[in-house]
Amino acid sequence: MTRPDYRPPPGHRRLLLHVAWDGGPYAGWQSQPALPSVQDTLHGALSRLGGGEFRPVAAGRTDAGVHAEAMPVHVDVPDTFRVPAAKLARALNAHLPPTVAVLHAADAPAGFHARFSCTERQYVYRLLVHPQRHPLWHGRALHVPQPLNPGAMNAAAAALTGTHDFAAFATQEDRQTVRELRLLRVQPGPLIWEIHVHGESFLRHMVRGLVGTLLLAGQGRLSPEQAAGILHSRQRSQAGANVPAHGLSFTGARYEGFPEIGSA
Repeated sequence: MTRPDYRPPPGHRRLLLHVAWDGGPYAGWQSQPALPSVQDTLHGALSRLGGGEFRPVAAGRTDAGVHAEAMPVHVDVPDTFRVPAAKLARALNAHLPPTVAVLHAADAPAGFHARFSCTERQYVYRLLVHPQRHPLWHGRALHVPQPLNPGAMNAAAAALTGTHDFAAFATQEDRQTVRELRLLRVQPGPLIWEIHVHGESFLRHMVRGLVGTLLLAGQGRLSPEQAAGILHSRQRSQAGANVPAHGLSFTGARYEGFPEIGSA
């Protein structure tokens, strides 16, 4: 299958950035009136360097409070843009706050689009599973003081993995709700547990609803059969509550047809 060819406007070239941010101070990636966004923050830094004609485009639109470890972003700059790609990350970081950083910058491959060329988005939700809170994980992981059963959580995750209608896990969603959930796996650790979630695209708050449901399984309040029943009900009220955004991080993306693009 021939991939679509997304080209920059005439007289411009496309740059690829890998960007990381602390989502705490921001209303998400997307620009919003009167609210701080990562997109506007990065656009402001680009404007300082003479490359702010177009807004940057990210692989995913993270919600308020969600972090990113290596978000692919493209931006179109004039052919006359004078900052070399090899020096762009350092130049942009000089104009960015400590909460946002460009990890790597390069010329984008021909026909590349950070959002529309993306074939898989990857997230990790982190849990601090310990009786006491830990200050170094404040704002980075959800504190769960009671023990969890990882086997029960992974059994429920298996019942949810695959191509399904995920309406029961979405919040205020007006798009079609069938999605392919390629990976949903709980990885326990001595202190921090990680829930890995991979798919081509996700519904609004879908990942946080899935994690909230897996927590019920880990607490012995939900069986794999009940998890499957929630899925088939298509009723948001049947699933677990959305967990807080601060435990969620965008961790990577895949681009079929662009093997040269990896994480920074």
